Amino acid sequence: MRRDYIIPLPDGRSLTLGPRTLVMGILNVTPDSFADGGRYSGPKQAVKAALAMVEAGADIIDVGGESTRPGAAAVDAGEELRRVLPVVRAIAAQTDTPISVDTYKAEVARAALDAGAVIVNDVSGLHYDPALADVVAEKRAGLILMHMRGHPVDMYAHARYDDLTGEIAQELSASMDVALRAGVPREAIILDPGVGFAKRPEHSFAIIALLDNWSFAALDRPWLLGPSRKSFLRDALGDVPPGERDWGTASAVTGSVLAGAHIVRVHAVKEMVQVVRVADKIRLLRRE
Repeated sequence: MRRDYIIPLPDGRSLTLGPRTLVMGILNVTPDSFADGGRYSGPKQAVKAALAMVEAGADIIDVGGESTRPGAAAVDAGEELRRVLPVVRAIAAQTDTPISVDTYKAEVARAALDAGAVIVNDVSGLHYDPALADVVAEKRAGLILMHMRGHPVDMYAHARYDDLTGEIAQELSASMDVALRAGVPREAIILDPGVGFAKRPEHSFAIIALLDNWSFAALDRPWLLGPSRKSFLRDALGDVPPGERDWGTASAVTGSVLAGAHIVRVHAVKEMVQVVRVADKIRLLRRE
């Protein structure tokens, strides 16, 4: 049974997680995104895409200004801010849909939160810039902590596990401790096991299958899963390019919902909203 949670947001609103699965729309404002090839790297195109996601049923818009695809090079804070801030400001001015900023940099997070974002999505789990936790605490934002080892350029070298779920849970617990010591309330934290990040395909599939295991349940926090168009799907689909993996993504999203994910992070919002609504119906019947 999926537990219910309420995530407080800095603008006085909150996210209710549990009764239904929320859909987070991915908005990459980068020229080198693995999934859309820089399609939304211009502010006007990005804002138009965000509003289309909202119209299609997105519950959260996740704006990212630095690619974390395998092998991606790091981007400095100034360039990331140039990409992200105009988009966050424009989206916040045109919709009440919560905005998250996909960054691990404290400087970028602070500026994005001031511009209208309400959640910080940190792929590093506070390993790259621990000062990020101080910003989240000060701004009273929501915080997504993802499990990651190494960096995008070398993460697969760290994909070695003797106890997959146990090690992920232990390392996410350590990330939570960093956040809590900085003053981030426990109820503001959402966890992401990091499908595709420092994981071999078999690890990513296992995370989805085992999301409801006791190691994860013991952390007592809501879960976000992001399987959308990722390369691990090729283990089942064959050599299919990212833009043609939405059917495989739909299956992974269904598995994630049935296993207990509270939020799914996806590219094709319109299609995945339908997938989630059907999967939620099945999930609810399994609880009866």
